[in-house]
Formats: sequence, structure tokens, C-alpha cells
Amino acid sequence: MPFFDYRAIDQTGRSVKGTLSAVNDIDLELRLKRMGLDLITLAELSRQYAPSGRERVTRRDLVTFCIHMRYITRAGIPLLEGLRDLRDSMEKPGFRDVLTALLEDLEGGKVLSQALAAHPAVFGAVFVHSVRAGEQTGLLDAVFDRLAESLKWQEEVASKAKRLMIYPAMVLTVVGAAIIFLLVYLVPQVLSLVETMGVVLPLPTLILMAISNALRSYWLVFLLLILIPAIGLPLWVQQSEAGREWWDRTQLRLPIIGPVVQKIALSRFTSTLAMMYRSGVTVLDALRAGEMVAGNRVIAGGIRRAAQQIADGRGLSESFQSVALFPPLVLRMLRVGETTGALDEALDNVTYFYNREVLDSIENGLRVLEPLLTAILGLLLGGILVSVLLPIYDLIGNLPL
Repeated sequence: MPFFDYRAIDQTGRSVKGTLSAVNDIDLELRLKRMGLDLITLAELSRQYAPSGRERVTRRDLVTFCIHMRYITRAGIPLLEGLRDLRDSMEKPGFRDVLTALLEDLEGGKVLSQALAAHPAVFGAVFVHSVRAGEQTGLLDAVFDRLAESLKWQEEVASKAKRLMIYPAMVLTVVGAAIIFLLVYLVPQVLSLVETMGVVLPLPTLILMAISNALRSYWLVFLLLILIPAIGLPLWVQQSEAGREWWDRTQLRLPIIGPVVQKIALSRFTSTLAMMYRSGVTVLDALRAGEMVAGNRVIAGGIRRAAQQIADGRGLSESFQSVALFPPLVLRMLRVGETTGALDEALDNVTYFYNREVLDSIENGLRVLEPLLTAILGLLLGGILVSVLLPIYDLIGNLPL
């Protein structure tokens, strides 16, 4: 169905703007009527419309949705009634429109998982698979509880990762600008003055002068050398399957970031596998969902190859061991779960361990990165200042008393 930008008024006369999917303008007007809104103007958008940043549904919105749905299902409140209450209390227009579309689909006879699947940009494949499994097993409240916990953890990791990257980015920007200013403006003026006084320049100062002259003479070349990789590499990674494969493989090989990326991917995988296995989903279907949520193509490829071996009749732990991508902890817990029949509990232990490891690794990385970055950039600035001051000290030392 196409999407429409609309402007309407509610029963109090307040103007409301939003975006909603509908078959046509008449269907849009009927949907808004059910929401207690009177349509004023509309504009049809592309059928591939994606909400803007202001309207995009965030993890926090999904956590709110999961918690609300858990209370609804646990308390036995009718699904339509509970969703209407949530929609009426939702302030973000984008998510309110999604909830309205869910209500329309449920009233049209769809089950909840089918209604959620109509919005893949909001509710991912794992989310939909989990809800479908909860519907089949009658454990919807437990499914929404686990989805909420998983989303909270993802939000916590994302928040800590942003903190980890903000400090280096700010320091590199400020110190980089200071170094460029010194090399392009201050160093040439000071050293040209010293050079006219006949002072023999030491080697560090000669090297600094060569760098300064090259930067001033070939600044366009240096700029292109920075911009081409900075722009070209992300484009290649985004638009090329080979680029995405290379980037995911490279992340795993990085000295400090690689282990954290691996633990995040494995934690997502084990958490999803445990949740779906507990909900009654078959191992192969759970592995397919785990492959989609891993977030790294290399690890997802390993899961896919292991699933193929399991489909051919091999054991779970044996298949994952033959892939040679997974650490001993995962293999050991898979073996324990396979032997005892409590695969979900064994995987929950892996998830808990990796969740703590990821958060601790990010915190420790932040503690190490701040002084290390300060020391490296301080050495760079100190080297520049020493190279400038050396000939000045020589000049002062040669002055007659």
C-alpha cells in the first residue's frame, strides 16, 4: 500500500501531522476517522517510503512496545484494546502511525506476527519469528519479556560504544587542527626568521621544515589522499557485497575492536537461538534467525554452513566445531546443551557471559584509550614544539654576553 503524508485535526481542534499507509485517499480518511481525526490535506508518497530521522522508530520505542505487550498478554487484556491504549498514549507520530496500521491489520483478521511482518523496517525478522513462535506455543508474554531485555542490552552497548568513539573523535579533531595550524602557519614563520640569522638547523627541524613545505605546496594532494579513502571506502562497503564482506572480516581482525565485535555477534546469536528454541521453534529455523541477527557476514556464513551440516544429519556441536569460527566456550556450551537437553539454558549462560564481557571490554577500552590517545598526540605536539625551539635555543646560546 502507498504511504500518505496527512494533516488532520482532532476532536479538540488541534492540528496533527503524520504519515500513514492506506489503499487510497478514501481509505486514509476512514483510518483517520477511527483514530478520532478529521482529514484536511494529504500527499501521496512513494510505496518505498522510509520514515525520516525524526519519525524513525528507535530501540527505546520498541522496548516500550515490548513491555506494554508483555503486560497486555500477561494480564489477559484483549490485544486490540491494549494496542489502542498504547497508540493513544504514543507521542511520536511515526510510531503512532505504525500502531494504527497494526490495529487495522488485526481488525482485518491477521494475527499479530503477520501484522508485524508488514513493517520490516520497524520489526526485524527475529522480532517477527519470535512473536510467531510465542503465538504457536502460547508464551507471548515470555517472548516479549526476552525481546525487551535483548533490546535494552543492545541500547546499552550502543550507548557505551558511542561514548567510546566520541572522545577520540573530538581529541583527534582538535589536535589535528592544531597540528595543521602549526605546520602551515606558525612553523614557517618562526623557522624562516631563525634561518635568516645564520643558525645551523638540527635534523629534527629540517625534517619538520620539509613536512611543512610539502604540506603547503601539495595541500590538494594531501586533501585528496584523506578524502578519497574517507568517502570511497564507506561507499564501497555500503554498495558492494565484496566490500561488506571485507569490512566484516576486517573488523574481526582488528586488535582491540575485533574481540568486542565477535562477542557482540555471538551474544546476539546465542540469545536469539535460546529464545527461539525455548519458544518451540525448530533448531534449523532458530539457526536461520540467529544468522540474520548476527550482524557480521563472516559469522553469519559460519552459522549457515553449520546449519547445512545439521540438516545433513550431523550433530549440533560437531557441526559448529567443524566450521572453526566459534570460540571454545560456545562449542562447550553447545555440547553440554546437546547432551543434557537443556540447550536454551546453556546458551543463556553464554549470552550472560558475553554480555558482561562486551560491556567490560568497552569500559576498559575507554579507560585505556583516553590516556593512550592523550600521550600519542602529546608526543606529536611536543615533537613539533621541540623541533621549533631547538634552533632558537642555539641562537640564544650563541649570543655574546
